Amino acid sequence: MTIKTINVGIYIYEQAEVLDFSGPFEVFSTAARVYQYPGLFNVFLVAETTDPVKARAGYTVLPAYGFDEHPNIDVLLVAGGVHYGEMAKTSVMQWLKRQAQRAELITSVCTGVFLLAQAGIVTDQQVTTHHQDVPELKALFPALDVLENVRWVQSGNIISSGGISAGIDMSLQLVSELAGVELAEKTAGQMEFHWRKQNN
Repeated sequence: MTIKTINVGIYIYEQAEVLDFSGPFEVFSTAARVYQYPGLFNVFLVAETTDPVKARAGYTVLPAYGFDEHPNIDVLLVAGGVHYGEMAKTSVMQWLKRQAQRAELITSVCTGVFLLAQAGIVTDQQVTTHHQDVPELKALFPALDVLENVRWVQSGNIISSGGISAGIDMSLQLVSELAGVELAEKTAGQMEFHWRKQNN
């Protein structure tokens, strides 16, 4: 049986929040392991270049790909973190726009939604972010419909989550949509994680 591999590209950058990208990475890689047909999800980290990236607290990782060499991305996930510098980078905004035009699903964890908004990928949709960053998101992008006290929210093919661990809930929701609830539940069980299936 031929199974279409779903490429999940996670964008990381200097001072990205560790669990924002590590949590979803673990969800998709675990789902690929427990799926009865291996190869369902191919998850990888993307940064501007393949140079080491220092995430929060000096947690250093090596992205698999830079902007010019990664595979086609079916599911784009933008991690949160100290995002201000990324918002000012033309190269990052242009890359995000290109990927958003091609990806089937565009997702963000925590303050990753600020990058989607700065790039014009989200304009007036329902979104969410870390509870402490809600006021700033509303102030910077007043046309957005920013929801509070939710784990994640979906608006068309755009899904945003609250902070840090909420990205794991969102990623399990993505697994359930792409491959079924049973696989998502098995993945959560393998991770010994209590999956909050509801938004709140």
